[in-house]
Amino acid sequence: MKAKYFFGAILMAFLGAVIALFAYSMIQGKRSPATTNGSSNAELKRTEALLTSLSDQQAQPVDLTFAAEVTVPTVVHVHTVSTVENEGDNPIMQWFYGNQYNKPQKVSGWGSGVIISSDGYIITNNHVIEDADNIEVTLNDNRKFKAEVIGRDPSTDIAVLKIKADNLPFIKYGDSDRLKLGEWVLAVGNPFNLTSTVTAGIVSAKGRNLQLINSDYSIEAYIQTDAALNMGNSGGALVNTKGELVGITSAIISPSGAYAGNSFAIPINIVRKVVDDLRKYGEVQRAIIGVRISEVTQDDADKLKLPEVSGAKIADVTKNGAAESAGLKANDVIVKLDGVSVGTPAELQEQVGKHRPGDRVNITYLRNGKEFTVPLVLKNLAGNTSIVKPGSDEEMMGVVYGARFEALSSSDKSKYNIDYGVKVSEVNSGKFRDIGLKKGYIILNVNGHKVKSAADVREAASNDGGLQSIEGIQPDGTFFSYTYRS
Repeated sequence: MKAKYFFGAILMAFLGAVIALFAYSMIQGKRSPATTNGSSNAELKRTEALLTSLSDQQAQPVDLTFAAEVTVPTVVHVHTVSTVENEGDNPIMQWFYGNQYNKPQKVSGWGSGVIISSDGYIITNNHVIEDADNIEVTLNDNRKFKAEVIGRDPSTDIAVLKIKADNLPFIKYGDSDRLKLGEWVLAVGNPFNLTSTVTAGIVSAKGRNLQLINSDYSIEAYIQTDAALNMGNSGGALVNTKGELVGITSAIISPSGAYAGNSFAIPINIVRKVVDDLRKYGEVQRAIIGVRISEVTQDDADKLKLPEVSGAKIADVTKNGAAESAGLKANDVIVKLDGVSVGTPAELQEQVGKHRPGDRVNITYLRNGKEFTVPLVLKNLAGNTSIVKPGSDEEMMGVVYGARFEALSSSDKSKYNIDYGVKVSEVNSGKFRDIGLKKGYIILNVNGHKVKSAADVREAASNDGGLQSIEGIQPDGTFFSYTYRS
């Protein structure tokens, strides 16, 4: 009896399978070209062709030979010579070297650069040529030229050089905004003085803020790649597979000082604007919104009713600044600039960095869970839209007696246990260089007055008829005091 039911079940299953197969054949038949206009069949063929094409593309290795061929002739070797003074007294060194130890020493440095015009304009990093007394550029064909500094911008770590040469091979600009994660890129430079070295990798991340540039107005939105970079690559070219310049290689993160898997480049869309400003005006025309911004946290997202943990939170609004005029307030979260999404403060700085004072932009922000978009006219550091000229408007740029200053960071205050002062970020020709002031020094008092900004330094010196005394802290934590008589 049981066997009868068993064979019956098998028979029913077989009949069900036959019926299903018959129904499927009928449906397919109705979709065939004989019963339709043929569109389904054509669509199927197009899909198959697309899949075949994608398969072929994946099977083919990425060809970087063209990018290397057009880039290598445009990348140069930059050699610098600087004068470095020995700091402090070292009786042991003086015993061995006598007075020779106290004499200034000549120090050589090297890096890379990229030719951007046939008449000899070259981009490099500011840190490659900073404080250099002499700069020599060696082309890929081994010709050597003395280079002139056209301008430099510590806030973006970009400098522009010029050599007297014509008919030079030069690289074309690409568009760093269009770079995608996973896209192949090529890095060309001169690591360890090995000229014309080519390495390859993919774009690992965009908009990285590494806090490498110690400035209140720094713009850091690095392109991260896994292309191998080492000492000497700084100022070199990062190009896409078309051989277009998409970044200037600038930094690595490494416990040993050598390549460890991560390298970083300044996006060319920032570089291009800086270079154009330096060539046209001799000074970068820096545009600002007039806000102090911070990262958005999960707590911020909860308290401010944000749809996601993203954007640039306004921590403070500058009085009479562009943001205040546009109605922006503290705790507003900026999420777009001219329709381009900004998920971090670095991405917002990158977008603003492409503009000049006087440019009109649209800011999209979130307030109380609602989205608003307002027009805003960007201003310069002085709060207007005037052109900044080289050697002028020093008050605007935080420069006093040839030195550039910046506010103390929270880490500075903690490290030196102070709650006031101003930090030296750059020293050029002037009284402060004459008395030995150097980058990294912290000024606490000028003419007996406490200072917290470049304006305080200027005011303290002006009110007392000039610079008479200055006190502060050196980078090693020791106290210093100068008395100066004009």
